Amino acid sequence: MNWGKSIIIAFILFAGLVATMVTICIRQDISLVTPNYYEEEIAYQEQIDRMTLTGSLAIKPEIRIEGGNVVTVKYDDFAKVEEGVLVLFRPSDASLDRRFRLSAKGASAQYFNAEDLPPGMYRARMTWTMEGREYYLEQEITL
Repeated sequence: MNWGKSIIIAFILFAGLVATMVTICIRQDISLVTPNYYEEEIAYQEQIDRMTLTGSLAIKPEIRIEGGNVVTVKYDDFAKVEEGVLVLFRPSDASLDRRFRLSAKGASAQYFNAEDLPPGMYRARMTWTMEGREYYLEQEITL
């Protein structure tokens, strides 16, 4: 075999490799952090205000994992909470995100079953309204 045929074969193999890599890259699922990423980024000042209010609280909520698959939110002021949501956000896969409603009841702890979620790192994002003000707490947890 002469050099001309070797160069052509090398070029064809290289072109095939590039075509394969492009096909693999196109098929990858690339999801943003949230579907409305750009709209949420514009309204981020409101989020900063929520975090500042949360930082000024004398008693802050605690988010823990108990028993391996139960998310526990302990907060002594749950009776003052008007409405709230706890979101378990999985950065690696948006389909594993879960939302739980917080209820305003006299108990100082609320429990949420997370046994259907695979183990791994989640961001627990808690947003609640209390006395007409919005609050936000984010914490990393591992199931």
